[in-house]
Amino acid sequence: MALELEGTIRQKLGVQSGTSARGAWAKQEFILEFPDGNYTSQACFTAWGQDKVQELDKYQAGDRVKVSFNLKSREYNGRWYNDLQIWRIAPAGSEAPQQSVAPAAVPQAPAYQTPPAPSIDDMPADNPEDDLPF
Repeated sequence: MALELEGTIRQKLGVQSGTSARGAWAKQEFILEFPDGNYTSQACFTAWGQDKVQELDKYQAGDRVKVSFNLKSREYNGRWYNDLQIWRIAPAGSEAPQQSVAPAAVPQAPAYQTPPAPSIDDMPADNPEDDLPF
């Protein structure tokens, strides 16, 4: 599952590295603050691999970025853990590379004009035969 989120880097955690049976590895986690309705939320993302760690080095705390990531979960000793692994990070507001083929023209709907709000003159006159309280 690939997702995208735009927000501000609040904190970059230290680079972790080591060697496994498959060879050397490196990862770096960072906290991204993003709008969530009327409030802001924070999430911890992981840059896995030396190339992603180097890509993350271009950004500092306070920079606005757009991250593309995969959501993964795993079980360990009866508990489940979520991991937000980024596969692309870019400055906020940047678009994906443009396609070389121009998209088909989409017909535009005519502009909708809002009618004026009713005034007191638009209200019906009082009717003495109408005895309802509302």
